[in-house]
Amino acid sequence: MDQPDSHPAEGIQVEHNTAAHRFEIRFSEGLAFLKYHYDRAGGLHLDHTEVPPARQHHGVAALLAKTALDFAKDRGLTVVPRCPYVVAYLKEHPEFDSLLQDGRDHPTGAIQE
Repeated sequence: MDQPDSHPAEGIQVEHNTAAHRFEIRFSEGLAFLKYHYDRAGGLHLDHTEVPPARQHHGVAALLAKTALDFAKDRGLTVVPRCPYVVAYLKEHPEFDSLLQDGRDHPTGAIQE
């Protein structure tokens, strides 16, 4: 797992693959992605992040997390962090705290079902 990075990879284009419910970056080494789903209330659950080994620790996961969180913010969605990487990213980026449900899903507390 990539470590949270406050300086995401620059110059990399993230694609939003709505059919697959994920944000993606294609590399020659493979696909990096952050998978998500919506709940019935319209919450955006950020489920799982994967980055090819050759691209880990270069800010790729941080770029995916930031892109997903910006997407949620732009659309007024509540975020439910399920992916351990996204939880770690949120701990380092309190500017996204307003996206979390009443602190219930705050990464410093217990994540509720």
